[in-house]
Amino acid sequence: MHFDHRTLLATHIRLLVPCFFLLLVACKPTAQQKLSSVNETVTFASAEDEKIFTEVERATFQYFWDGAEPTSGLARERFHNDNIYPQNDKHIVTSGGGGFGVMAILVGIERNFISRSEGYQRLQKIVSFLELADRFHGAWPHWWNGETGKVQPFSRYDDGGDLVESSFMIQGLLCVRQYFKDGNPEEKALAERIDKLWKEVEFDWYRNGKNVLYWHWSPNHEWRMNFPVRGYNECQIMYILAASSPTHGVPAEVYHEGWAQNGAINNNPSGYKNIQLQMHHQGDATESGPLFWAHYSYLGLDPRGLKDKYADYGKENINHALIHYNWCVENPKKFKGYGPDSWGLTSSYSVKGYAGHAPGMKRDIGVISPTAALSSFPYTPKESMAAMKNWYLNKKDKLWGPFGFYDAFSETENWYLPRYLAIDQGPIVVMMENYRSGLLWKLFMSCPEIQTGLKKLGFESPYLK
Repeated sequence: MHFDHRTLLATHIRLLVPCFFLLLVACKPTAQQKLSSVNETVTFASAEDEKIFTEVERATFQYFWDGAEPTSGLARERFHNDNIYPQNDKHIVTSGGGGFGVMAILVGIERNFISRSEGYQRLQKIVSFLELADRFHGAWPHWWNGETGKVQPFSRYDDGGDLVESSFMIQGLLCVRQYFKDGNPEEKALAERIDKLWKEVEFDWYRNGKNVLYWHWSPNHEWRMNFPVRGYNECQIMYILAASSPTHGVPAEVYHEGWAQNGAINNNPSGYKNIQLQMHHQGDATESGPLFWAHYSYLGLDPRGLKDKYADYGKENINHALIHYNWCVENPKKFKGYGPDSWGLTSSYSVKGYAGHAPGMKRDIGVISPTAALSSFPYTPKESMAAMKNWYLNKKDKLWGPFGFYDAFSETENWYLPRYLAIDQGPIVVMMENYRSGLLWKLFMSCPEIQTGLKKLGFESPYLK
C-alpha cells in the first residue's frame, strides 16, 4: 500500500497559452507560506466556504460513525459503495485507520455531529474491544476480525504486532484520554483504561536489541518481516511515542541512530524546482514522498513551531504540500483535469489496484486522491479550499458518496471508483479540524509524557515550557 510496507505489498500543461502562464505565476504559492500560530483563530472567506467545509467534515466523519463495524465500533479497513464486486470483508477493522477514527469521533462531538454521550459510548465500546483483542507485546496487529478480535493477517508473515499502525492508534487514544480525563466519573474511568493500554505497548521490545525500531513482530514468524524503520516517511510518531513511554521507553539514541540514521536523514534532500525540503524522502522520492507523510504523524503531533536538529517540521510539511500543488498545476505529464483546483497525490486506490502516487515522472499516473489536498488544509488553506470547492460544486455527481469524497479518481482514464479507505478518510476529518481549531493538536500536545519525550529528543515547540 504506501512506500512503507503497503507499497511493498501492492508492488512496491497541456500546452498553455501565454496568458494562462501569467495566471499561474500570479497565483503560484511560494515557499514562504506559514502555519497559523498555536493561538490563532481561523476565519473563512465567506459563509459558503464555511458551509462546504463543515459539510465535508460531517460527511467524512460518518465513515467512522454510521460506517463503522458494529461489534467493535472501529473503522472498517475499506467500504465499497458499488455492486461491481460484492464486498466480503466488512468485518475487517484496522488499527491505524481506527486510531484516526477515534480522533474523528472527538471532532464529531465538538462539531455537534453527535452528542458527548454518544461519543463516549462509542469510544467505550472501542476501548473494550482493544482491551480484549489480539496484542503482541502490547502492540496491535494491522488488521483484526472486528467480530472476534482475532488477528487477520495482513500478509503471509504479517500476522503479529504492527508497531507503526499501533502508534497511530495510540496517538488517537491519547487525545481521547486528554479529552475525558477531567470529565464525569465514567469519562475519567475511560481515560484511565486508555492510559493502561498506552503503558502496555512494549516499544523497547520492538528494538530487537538494536538502536532502531522494527515495524513488525509475529509469534509465528518473529522478526521475519525484517523492517527496521528509518526516516523520512510517515513513521516519526512511532519514535516520539517510544521516547515518551513512561513504562517501555527507548533512549534518545534509538531516534538519532535509527530514525535519523546519524544525520543521514538530511542527505540528498528532496525538492521540486524552487521548493526545497530539509530531509531525504525515502524510496525514489526525488521530488517528495506521497502526501500522507505530511499527515499521519502530525494528526496529533503539532508541527507548528516543532523543530529538532534535523528539520523545522512546519516548514517541511508546507513545502511538501506545495510541491504536490505545483507539480499538479504545472502538470508535466499533461494529465486531464490537473490544475490549481484539482491536485494532490498520495497512496490510495488506483486504476490498477492500490498505488503510492507522488510527484515524479514514474510515480504520477494521473490519479488524484482528495485526501491529499483536504488533509493539507493546515499547510495550504487557499489551495485546499480551491480543490474542495471545485470537487464539491462541479464534480459532486462523480466524486461524492455517503461518506464524502471517494478515495481517488482519474479524469484521464475516466475512472471514478465509489470506494473508501479508512486510512485516507481519517486524516481529512482530523486535519480539517486542526486547521479550524487545533483540537487534536492541542489535546495530544497537552500530554505530559509527550512533552517529556520531545525534550528528551531535543525538540523545540511552543508547548514545551
